[in-house]
Amino acid sequence: MRRNVSAHVPAAIRRCRRTACVIAGAALLPPLLILPMSGGDDPSDRRLQNAFTDAAREFQVPRSVLMSVAYMQSRWDAHPGAPSVSGGFGPMHLLDTDLVKAPALSPEPKAGDGPHARPSAGAAGPSTKEAAGPSAEEAVGVTGRHAVQPADLQHAARLIQATAGRLRTDTVANVRGGAALLAATQTQLGKPLSSDPADWWDAVARFPGTRDVASAATYAADVFTVIRQGAHRTTAEGQDVTLPATPGVRPHHRTPVPQGPQRSEEVECPAELACDWLGAPYEEIDDSAYGNHDLADRPRDQPIEYIVIHDTEASLASMFQTVQDPSEASWHYSVRSTDGHVTQHVRTKDEAWHSGSQFVNARSIGIEHEAFLTQPGTWYTEQMYQASARLVRYLAKKYDIPLDRQHIFGHDNVPAPTADSIPDMHDDPGPFWDWRHYFDLLGAPLRATAGPDSDMVTILPDYNTNQPRFTGCTRSGSPCRPHGSSAVRLYTEPRENAPLIQDPGRKPDGDDSTEDVNDLGSRVSAGQTFAVADRSGDWTAIWFQGRKAWFKNPKAHPTAVGAAGHMVTPKEGLDEVPVFGRALPEEEAYPDDMDEPDESPLPYSLQAGQRYVTQSGVGSSYTAKSFGDTPNPVVWGREKYYEIQIGHRLGYVRASDVDVLDATATTAGPQEEGAPPAP
Repeated sequence: MRRNVSAHVPAAIRRCRRTACVIAGAALLPPLLILPMSGGDDPSDRRLQNAFTDAAREFQVPRSVLMSVAYMQSRWDAHPGAPSVSGGFGPMHLLDTDLVKAPALSPEPKAGDGPHARPSAGAAGPSTKEAAGPSAEEAVGVTGRHAVQPADLQHAARLIQATAGRLRTDTVANVRGGAALLAATQTQLGKPLSSDPADWWDAVARFPGTRDVASAATYAADVFTVIRQGAHRTTAEGQDVTLPATPGVRPHHRTPVPQGPQRSEEVECPAELACDWLGAPYEEIDDSAYGNHDLADRPRDQPIEYIVIHDTEASLASMFQTVQDPSEASWHYSVRSTDGHVTQHVRTKDEAWHSGSQFVNARSIGIEHEAFLTQPGTWYTEQMYQASARLVRYLAKKYDIPLDRQHIFGHDNVPAPTADSIPDMHDDPGPFWDWRHYFDLLGAPLRATAGPDSDMVTILPDYNTNQPRFTGCTRSGSPCRPHGSSAVRLYTEPRENAPLIQDPGRKPDGDDSTEDVNDLGSRVSAGQTFAVADRSGDWTAIWFQGRKAWFKNPKAHPTAVGAAGHMVTPKEGLDEVPVFGRALPEEEAYPDDMDEPDESPLPYSLQAGQRYVTQSGVGSSYTAKSFGDTPNPVVWGREKYYEIQIGHRLGYVRASDVDVLDATATTAGPQEEGAPPAP
């Protein structure tokens, strides 16, 4: 049944007087943004679109403001009835403060748990006013007896006279609650319920309840960017939602807000991010051991070429304890799930122990994200993605790191340094990390750079509709709930009932690959680029760990797109060439008093005629580790390598063993690939 808006207005006014807000009669939206009102005959995939239109009319909030706030909160995904880690529900991500309390920024130091340990009860440590920063009201300048608590689900429920339970599970009620909160905040600020989006900056900045001034301003700026650019998305629930672009919108006067605590001098962070410092110790444990990182002078002594994306598999409070323990691992940054707050632990010039490979550690920055890879809808929040991408953009620009998947990669893509270390390498952030969205946020969208018949392909499934089967999210062998994924599964033949590709490094005893969420043996991930080995109907084969690996790639709904760039192949006369997990110098490069590491080729090889994608040449280096007051010396060799996409993980081949080929590119769009650096 259609809602009679004009008949509904007087009751709305009476309700708002009792709850310290003012909501007048229904206002018209800008003409270009008006859509038909929702009703009982709405198509099921337009229900959310119409909910935004109706709620905007009812509460006199510009629809572009309401939709853009929701986009920044959740990208319009509802996850009906399922809260995020911060207790946020629905497309407006309204926080049910009766369920979850916000954690402190930096718990007091305690004895550490192991990295990637499961959280213990009560893991959120104590906090102080200084640690937590200003309250939501202090941060945004909203004070007084009737101050609105932004994004508060309980308050929203009172404003629209609905139960909290309904706002948790009913998408339409959740959107109405968000609109009511925006209108109430705008009124409390003494501002009109204007139809001009430019008048709503201050209310938008207050919506998420951000405790940090810089983050509040950044959030509002991001919302207005969405308003100007527009957006279209099919949500995880199958809702088709479109926000038309309004390029000319510029926010009007912004109310000054009080400044929060001053940032620590150690912090290396973009100004618009909320960042603090909790240092990792550099201490000698005994005569033969020290921790938990190495002093260096990067990028002077070694280039910073990689950024490694991790998830914690533990609460952030537990990880804060870990990083302060000299006998444990370390990493450069942590990103909190609830609001994207960033804490730095190790200076970027120094080498953290985070990847499982000393070679990668020496050339990388490690970023931990508070999350569990089997619970993506709960922990991989939009606030975390946004903050992480902003941090990575800052670091990539500072150190001239290419924004591609051979330089920005997961812990699960780190090459094992030696053959026997492969089974012990980690698998985070896992198949549910949304690489496609992440690279959109980085400003380097993953896309086709060549035609569909090119010699290279970039894996690029639609995240929401790509839902491969996984098991083991709750217990071993048990099916995981269907969820969007960046992963594409590989088979030995072009059919879905064929055996899965096997990884001889992960399972040297010849055990089969499985669909377990932690089994990387038979899958590739969005953004990874491979050389095409064969095609058959809707199937494409790539060269993968020395063999053909098939994946379904129908033209109507492709899971990979054409790519241009460079590949390596064994030089003529070589039947195969070895693959390594690190690029080590030649024997003659080491000083007489230094023990050189074992070379240890990986159990994969490049066979004659096979090709593997490369995006960069790599110099050979090695650092002998010892505790001291100055950085350890770096040994550089004359031997040069190419980094290649050998499988799910990266690898290295000697430049002297391979030739570099250009992919044959048919027309499909701009090709921006440059030649890899000459080794």
